Amino acid sequence: MKYSQFVCVSSIGENIKLLIDRPDGTYCFRLHNDRVYYMSEKILKLATNISRDKLVSVGTCFGKFTKTQKFRLHITALDFLAPYAKFKVWVKPGSEQSFLYGNHIMKSGLGRITENTSQYQGVVVYSMSDVPLGFGVAAKTTQECRKVDPMAIVVFHQADIGEYIRSEDTLT
Repeated sequence: MKYSQFVCVSSIGENIKLLIDRPDGTYCFRLHNDRVYYMSEKILKLATNISRDKLVSVGTCFGKFTKTQKFRLHITALDFLAPYAKFKVWVKPGSEQSFLYGNHIMKSGLGRITENTSQYQGVVVYSMSDVPLGFGVAAKTTQECRKVDPMAIVVFHQADIGEYIRSEDTLT
């Protein structure tokens, strides 16, 4: 497995194959300037005509590596990862806005959670009407979520669709 492919495996597992071998062609992940991009092999071949130092971006940015070499998913990957997510969290309508403003999800705002979600597992956050809202990290296991205090954090915020508006200048 290539280094850049590893970054998505924890959130969608073996479904990574479905992202690479698609009916409309073969797709790939490429690392450029500490960012991981997802693109078709046709676009990749066209991009080889541009020198790496002049190339700003190509394809869809899935995320970037921080200075400490930790990978952070960007919200631009949501539409690609959400259909294949193994672990999901649904947020009650009253807590959707809070999550979209960048806040963590409390137990009182949790609608549902996928069974057997482990602590610190990457999750895709959905509204109760199954609209993907963003990414998070489970702060508690599924079993702990059942008996925890209503004001306890159950999902740490990582990215949400509100970032398109809040950070439109920096999303590439």
